[in-house]
Amino acid sequence: MPPCAFAATLEQLSHAGLDDFYRGDVGRELAADLERIGSPVTRADLEQYRAWVDAPLSVPTGAGTLHNTPPPTQGLASLMILALFERLRVPQAESFEHIHGIVEATKRAFRVRDRVITDPDRITVDLGRFLSPPFLDQEVDKIDRKKAAKWPQPYGESDTIWMGAADASGLVVSYIQSLYWEFGSGCVLPKTGVLMQNRGASFSLDPKALNALAPGRRPFHTLNPAIAALKDGRVIAYGTMGGDGQPQSQAAVFTRYVAFRQPLDRALDAPRWLLGRTWGSTHTNLRMESRFDGNLIDRLMSAGHDVAVLDEAYSDTMGHAGAVVLHPDGTLEGGHDPRADGGADGI
Repeated sequence: MPPCAFAATLEQLSHAGLDDFYRGDVGRELAADLERIGSPVTRADLEQYRAWVDAPLSVPTGAGTLHNTPPPTQGLASLMILALFERLRVPQAESFEHIHGIVEATKRAFRVRDRVITDPDRITVDLGRFLSPPFLDQEVDKIDRKKAAKWPQPYGESDTIWMGAADASGLVVSYIQSLYWEFGSGCVLPKTGVLMQNRGASFSLDPKALNALAPGRRPFHTLNPAIAALKDGRVIAYGTMGGDGQPQSQAAVFTRYVAFRQPLDRALDAPRWLLGRTWGSTHTNLRMESRFDGNLIDRLMSAGHDVAVLDEAYSDTMGHAGAVVLHPDGTLEGGHDPRADGGADGI
């Protein structure tokens, strides 16, 4: 592939418009290269693709209204985790109750996610029911505050980045992009320099599965950038990469910053945990960074959590989180994860 192929693609799109990627010259070259490598994706498939705008899922909390993306993303799980955790009324950050509470809320939320989230055209249940007070009250009663629930084998991997932005007009954006798995599909198309993503990997070849592979069907994916409009006037865009870790890192950052009033940089820096799989890993146990207090780890293990303490104090396993905050007085605040090479800047 010529080193300038991707640059030429970007230049073409800047002149011809972004629609050219699917239905123009770039789309033609993509389809030709895909055919050469034996991909079942055709030019007709590219031409038929349409982006759509949809209303977010939302849940009210004592702090404000939380928003996240609808199916086929796992935004429902992220909202459920925070709504369930609020109902536990945990008084102190970094306590057993804090970590155990979010982990157990994650288990409840992931069970719902894995049971109902698929192509939105195939969802037959009212998702609002899972964010309603009666359902959430019922779910939180199933959480044992002292003992870990049994945990099945969840899934999820990614090669993802999160970005957020806010401006003086009051516009706040939470954005996430992903190729899924390390280097996506691993296929770089020579004519355009485009690296193809791998989101189709979340389909199942079992025709009876919730996310069975079928023509025109949209795959489940883990991407779920979050926004919260707080009652004190702050608007927060936040998110992370990391497969199953995305809702958990969101919960860690949000609870530390909002519920426990930690400074944003401290909320992003604090040690994190992950239950389930993330990119490059087949483990499904509860992994924790080495900076956690040993007594807390011992108590979690005594409660029945299958804990593995990682060697790293700051581990890539925990994702690369970030947040942008628009304050009521117009002040803008941003922070980025010390686990990554990103950053936060004012322009």
